[in-house]
Amino acid sequence: MVSSFLTHAEVVVDPAVPIESWGLSHEGRARARAAHPFAWTPDSRRIVSSTERKAVETADLLALAVELPVEQDPLLGEIDRSATGYLPPSEFEAVVDAFFAEPEQSVRGWERAVDAQERIVAAVRRHCATGDVTIVSHGAVGALLLAHLRGVPITRALDQPGMGSVFRFDAPAWQATSGWRRVPAT
Repeated sequence: MVSSFLTHAEVVVDPAVPIESWGLSHEGRARARAAHPFAWTPDSRRIVSSTERKAVETADLLALAVELPVEQDPLLGEIDRSATGYLPPSEFEAVVDAFFAEPEQSVRGWERAVDAQERIVAAVRRHCATGDVTIVSHGAVGALLLAHLRGVPITRALDQPGMGSVFRFDAPAWQATSGWRRVPAT
């Protein structure tokens, strides 16, 4: 039994738009269209997405390729960073580093890593209870899930190599069967 965890592909960053409303860029759409050989297996009968626009758009493109409907679950959302909203890239990266380095602390009002991990683990376990599934979500919560599946502490070293990445896992055994793999943009 193999399930997949796919992160949304590249987005159009617009500081004037709420982060959860950002959509896929042209490159992101190309990467999402190419995801099905990497993020889906014939035994997967469900695709479940975060409710954030970028994840929904990624899931919709995957679903078109494999002819399945998309379900949505807000508990698959990215870490709550509404306290800061958009941050310039260098500032954002520093806060993300602190988020992973201090998982039991709220960094600048963001959701704590331990709480986000508990949320994503519970949501993924619930969705996988009925069989193999492809989860379409986000990089930080994906790293938190991967740490739990591997039985290791929270670390940024498990962050995705880039937007539009996937790893696979055996839900009944609750273990990762691969590390992150970037979906090629073809």
